[in-house]
Amino acid sequence: MKLQDLDIIVTAPPAPGWGGRYWIIVKVTTDTGITGWGECYASSVGPEAMQGVIEDVFERHMLGENPENIELMFRRAYSSGFTQRPDLTVMGAFSGLEIACWDILGKARERPVYALLGGKMNERIRAYTYLYPLPHHDLTDFWTSPEMAAESAADAVARGYTAVKFDPAGPYTLRGGHMPAMSDITRSVAFCKAIREAVGDKADLLFGTHGQFNTAGAIRLGQALEPYSPLWYEEPTPPDHIEDMARVARNVRIPISTGERMTTKSEFATVLRAGAAEILQPALGRAGGIWEMKKTAAIAEVFNAQMAPHLYAGPIEWAANIHLATSIPNILMAETIETPFHDALIKGSIRVDNGFITPPTTPGLGIDVDETLARAHPYTGDGLHLQMQEDPCDYANGNNYEGGAPAPKD
Repeated sequence: MKLQDLDIIVTAPPAPGWGGRYWIIVKVTTDTGITGWGECYASSVGPEAMQGVIEDVFERHMLGENPENIELMFRRAYSSGFTQRPDLTVMGAFSGLEIACWDILGKARERPVYALLGGKMNERIRAYTYLYPLPHHDLTDFWTSPEMAAESAADAVARGYTAVKFDPAGPYTLRGGHMPAMSDITRSVAFCKAIREAVGDKADLLFGTHGQFNTAGAIRLGQALEPYSPLWYEEPTPPDHIEDMARVARNVRIPISTGERMTTKSEFATVLRAGAAEILQPALGRAGGIWEMKKTAAIAEVFNAQMAPHLYAGPIEWAANIHLATSIPNILMAETIETPFHDALIKGSIRVDNGFITPPTTPGLGIDVDETLARAHPYTGDGLHLQMQEDPCDYANGNNYEGGAPAPKD
C-alpha cells in the first residue's frame, strides 16, 4: 500500500464561524483505494499559499511511501532544507497529512486509530467548551459582558460540561507582550466572579489568554484571579518566552497551560524542563500529528504534567485529538466546539454527550466526512485563519476585542 493522491479542500464555516475563518482539509488516497482524512491547523500564510506548502510536503516526503512509515516521513519533513528544528508552517502541512495516514491505517486494519496507539486507556474523554454567545446575546457585547458570560456558563453546565473557558482580558496585539490595562484586570475579575457564582463547584474555570502579556502584566493579572481558583491560566506570555512563562508559573497560584502555537516534542519538552506549564495544549493539526504528540504525552508523564488538546478548527482535527486522548493516561480534557456545521461535516459521527466524548469504535478516525458539504462552503475571504490586532492596548478607553476571528454578522 502506497500513498498516491492528494486533494485539498479549504472550507469556511458559515456564520457565526466558530473555529476560525477557514479549515484546511486534506484527503489522501492510496493505490489500493483507501481514503484518509486530515486537517492542517496552519495560519501563518494564506490558504492558497498553504495549499502549495501541503502539496510540496506530500510530493517531496510522502508520495509513493507506505503510510505505515510515519516516523520516516516525519523525519524527512522535520529535516527538510537542512533544518531539523520546529517549523510552524511545514509541520502544519505535515500534521494534517499524518492524521490522514492514521485514518488510512485504521481503515486498512479495520480498527480505530487509538487501537494502533496502545489501545483504549480511557472509556470516555472529559470535554470543555469555550463560552459562546447564546441566541439572545449580542455578538459584539458578549465578549465584555460578565453577565452574558455567566448565562452562557450556566447553559454549558446544564448541558453537562464540567469546565468552561473564556478570554476577557483584552487584545492580542502584534506588538508582543503588553501590560494589561487596569480595566482589563477589573473586567477579568468580574468575569471570574460572575461565572463562579453561576456554576459554583459544578465546573472548572479555564482562563484563556493568547500570549498577550509581558511577564509583570501576566503576574499582576494572574494574582488578581487567584481567589476564583481557575483550573488553568492559558498562555499568559508569548509562546517563545519560555523562561518568562516559568516566572509567571512561580508567582501565580494557578496552573499554567500552553501549547496551541507550539509544534513538535522539542518545543513542548522545553516548556516542561523550564517548569513553565503543567498542562500542555497541542493542536494536533499543527503540532506534528498524532504520533509526535503521543511522544509528547509520554514526556509529559515524566514531569507529572497533563494533556488537554486544543481546538479552534474543524471536526477532523477534533477527531484526531479524541484518538490521542483515548490512548494516553495523562489526559485532562479536550476542547470541543459544538456547531451545526461541525456536526454536519462529520455527519454526527462523534458527539459530546452530557459533557463527555465516547471514542468511536469504527475504523480509522471513526468519522464520516461530508465531502459535498465541505466543497459547498469555499473560503472567499482574504484574512488568515486567525489574526493579531495592530493597534496597541487602549489604556484610556478600555478594550473590546472579539478575538482573532470575529464572528461574521450576517
